[in-house]
Amino acid sequence: MKKKIIIRFGDMMLKGRNIGFFIKRVRIHIVNRLSDLKVDYEFTHDRIFIDFNANDEKTIIERLHQIPGLYSFNVAYVALPEIEDVIRIGINVLNSEIDTENRRIKIETRRHDKSFPLTSLEFTQKIASSILSQADKKFIVDVKKPSDILHIDLRKDVAYIYMKSIMGMRGYPYGTAGKGLLMMSGGIDSPIAAYLSIKQGIEIELFHFESTPMTPLESVQKVIDLASVLSQFTPNQKIKLHLVPFTKIHEQILSHVFDPYIITVMRRMMYRLGEKFSKRNKFLCIINGESVGQVASQTLNSMKVVESVTKIPILRPLITYDKNDIVELSKKIGTYEISIRPFNDCCSIYVPKSPVTKPMEVYASKYEQTIDFEPLLSEALQNIHTIEVSSEKTIKLASYGFSVSEAIKEISKEDI
Repeated sequence: MKKKIIIRFGDMMLKGRNIGFFIKRVRIHIVNRLSDLKVDYEFTHDRIFIDFNANDEKTIIERLHQIPGLYSFNVAYVALPEIEDVIRIGINVLNSEIDTENRRIKIETRRHDKSFPLTSLEFTQKIASSILSQADKKFIVDVKKPSDILHIDLRKDVAYIYMKSIMGMRGYPYGTAGKGLLMMSGGIDSPIAAYLSIKQGIEIELFHFESTPMTPLESVQKVIDLASVLSQFTPNQKIKLHLVPFTKIHEQILSHVFDPYIITVMRRMMYRLGEKFSKRNKFLCIINGESVGQVASQTLNSMKVVESVTKIPILRPLITYDKNDIVELSKKIGTYEISIRPFNDCCSIYVPKSPVTKPMEVYASKYEQTIDFEPLLSEALQNIHTIEVSSEKTIKLASYGFSVSEAIKEISKEDI
């Protein structure tokens, strides 16, 4: 039996006169992701139909799951829009898709071609008994609470028959919401904040504060590997990672700042760097993985004091998420096992025993004044290392030295 994949859009269909812009972007993403496979497309205003080689079905479905803007899709069997052929294919679909007896089933017809002589209900009545009586297994008809639905889409020249709809990533096509700078750690939360941002159409670049050799180079390797996973959700399977040298600032904070305020002051410095970098590169916002109350630095008081040093919008996709929900999502997209590797970054090493949960801005400013931090921020911005991470090319920093600068210098020599 011949099959096609049918793709549907969700929230994008509410975009009115701008719908063409959004659909064009998601089409480009699909074509890029399937460019190495033998496929043919039919594009309509509200659907995408894909002809494919049967051997590629699993691969195509896996890749479609990684494309933001797709609401749902299904693998449909192709029939002629005639009673006899729909019955024949319908029987075969039930035989191949359902493997247990006495399932509660409903047959549902949708008539897209209104010139068809029968209404949707009349067509269902014509075919239902023939399909169910000739199928290999016995079924119970249940139109109110079926466990399975045999869908029949009647169009002008073709009928599509399918059982299951597969939920897509949903959201909006990549990049349609503008660009954001994501503050990326090696933990569980920030990669999920990146994923959710991508899902909502934000083109992201990653901003990681590294303190090598105070922290192990493996902590940066975690971030590179996480970026590689996230790159799968972009049209070209690449994502930019900016590695910010934070060691000097980190050392000054540890030696000059009152212990409970170390995290507060550290994050204020990070936000200053993020805002300066964002203005230089025309990012519209800063994004992070904060969730209310998870740790001391993520109380509402702390967030208020930390972000008071910036004017750029701060987005927190995980703000109300439960930790278990975040962990489940990280397992689903493939970042969890990387995030739990036992290597600390600058946010998780030398953590105060009793960090302040209700910091006051006046004290945070007071402790910052013990550091001449503006020259340190300028130096850090001037020495950022930017690498392009992809899901296809592996970068292993830990094989080249003990600091990011040292490792990247050695990698550059090899490239020459």
